[in-house]
Amino acid sequence: MALDFTAIDFETANGFRGSPCSVGLSKVRGGVVVEEASWLMRPPENHDHFEYHNTRIHGIRAEDVATAPRFGELFPEIGAFIGGDILAAHNAAFDLGVIRSGLEVSGLPGPAYEYVCTVMLSRRCYFLVSNSLPYAAEEAGVPLVNHHDAAEDARACAGILVDIARRNNANSIAELYLSLGLDLPKQQAFHPGEGLSKQTLAALAAVGAGGQPSGRSGVGSGAGQLGRAWSNWPEEGTNPVPNPAAEPGHPLFGQTVVFTGELAIARPEAKQRAAEMGARPESRVTGRTTVLVVGDGFVAGDLRNGRLTGKAKRVLELHSRGQQIEVLSEGEFLQMVGGS
Repeated sequence: MALDFTAIDFETANGFRGSPCSVGLSKVRGGVVVEEASWLMRPPENHDHFEYHNTRIHGIRAEDVATAPRFGELFPEIGAFIGGDILAAHNAAFDLGVIRSGLEVSGLPGPAYEYVCTVMLSRRCYFLVSNSLPYAAEEAGVPLVNHHDAAEDARACAGILVDIARRNNANSIAELYLSLGLDLPKQQAFHPGEGLSKQTLAALAAVGAGGQPSGRSGVGSGAGQLGRAWSNWPEEGTNPVPNPAAEPGHPLFGQTVVFTGELAIARPEAKQRAAEMGARPESRVTGRTTVLVVGDGFVAGDLRNGRLTGKAKRVLELHSRGQQIEVLSEGEFLQMVGGS
C-alpha cells in the first residue's frame, strides 16, 4: 500500500487562525503511522492572547507556553517533518489557514501544500449525522481518548484517511481522489506582503485599532458558547445566493445550510458567510437540507444526550430516513468560513 501522507492538527489560543499554540503531526507510510511529533508554542507576537473558550476546550494556557518558541521560530521544524508530503487534516481549511495566517503575521513565506480534508471525505464515504472528529474516528474504528490533544487528533485524522482509502480500495491518495472523481486541492506558496489572506487582514486591522481579534473559531473541532439559553426566534434575514466563484473544494460548497439556535453572530451575517463559500442558505429544514448549524453552545456530543432544538430533532428524523444531512456546531461552521 503506497498510502503516504502527513496528518496535522493545530490548536489555537484565540479566534484568529494565526494564533497556534499546539500542533500534532502523524507521518504515514504505506497506510501505517511510522513517526509522530508534537509541540507547544507561543503564538505570533500581538496575536498571543488566550481566550477562555479556547482554553476551556484544549486546556492550554498562556503560562504553559511562556518559555516555548514562537510559531515562526518553530515552523522550520514543522516544515521539515512534513517535507514534501500531502497534508491531511480534519477540516483542512482551518489547519491550512493556521499555517498561512501564522506565517503571514510572522512575516515569513509559506510553501505550497497539496492537502486532503477528512471532513469532506467523511461526508462522501460515511453516513453520519455529525462528521466531527469523534464521530468520524468512531466510524473508522480509531481510538480517540483525549480529543483536542493535537497529537491524538492528528493520529485520529490519519486513521480516518487510511480507513476511507481501504473502503474505496485505493492504494494511494491519487487513487482515492480518482475513484471519488475529485481533484486534489492545493494551497499555493506565498511570500511576505503578497496578497494577505482575509483572516490575516482582519486580525492586523484589529491590532492596529488597539483591539484583539476575537471569536471561537480557533479550536480544533469548534468551541461553543457556554450558558446561553435558547431565546426568541432570531431574525432570519434574506437568503443570499451562493457565490458562483467559490472554491469547489470547500466543505460548504454546494451544501444547503440552515441555522438554528442563538448564534454569536447575527444570522443574516452567518448566511452571507455561508453563501460566500458556495452554500445555499435556507430558513427551514426540508428535504433539500444537507447541513444544519446549531448555536447555543451546541457540541457534537449533544446529539447523544438529547440537547437539541426543534430543527435539530427534525434533522435526526430525516437522517434516520436516509437523508444525507449533517449537524455542525457554530464553532465548526466558523472554522469553515474563516470567521471569528
